[in-house]
Amino acid sequence: MRGLIACLLLLAAVVAFGCSKKGDGPAVEGKPAPDFTLNDLSGKPVQLSSLKGKVVLVNFWATWCPPCREEVPSMVKLNQLMQGKNFQMLAISIDEGGKEAVQDFFKQGGVTLPALLDTDGKVARLYGTTGVPETFVVDAKGVIRQKVIGAVDWSAPEAVQFLEQVMQEK
Repeated sequence: MRGLIACLLLLAAVVAFGCSKKGDGPAVEGKPAPDFTLNDLSGKPVQLSSLKGKVVLVNFWATWCPPCREEVPSMVKLNQLMQGKNFQMLAISIDEGGKEAVQDFFKQGGVTLPALLDTDGKVARLYGTTGVPETFVVDAKGVIRQKVIGAVDWSAPEAVQFLEQVMQEK
């Protein structure tokens, strides 16, 4: 009987913990973006909070992910369109192959993006990602304005217009 009660209490605790997390994870629209520091491809640390004052597109992706591979060219185009503006793109690779996998992918496709490495998935877990690609638009105050699951044409006029609107907000 004690074993049954212990199991029921454990089950209740697990369910309660799961329910308290559901829908209000750490990376939620309208809430401050969880801070993190990751290294770029040159080994230089980049901290999200150091980018306050800019609109930041935080994109989780992987070289082995077909939708990510489709999305990358539009991210490159968006990054070029936003040059000199109050904008920063952070393409966070979750590839276990790390720097080499990303550099090989970029070299093969002639791609240049500000990539960060999350080889252990720590930041992806912090953000509660469910897969890749997954993107968070963080405003100049450090608040998540939009969460996008799946591939998007980031160079589409609607996407560019949305980002420019967020950049104009004070």
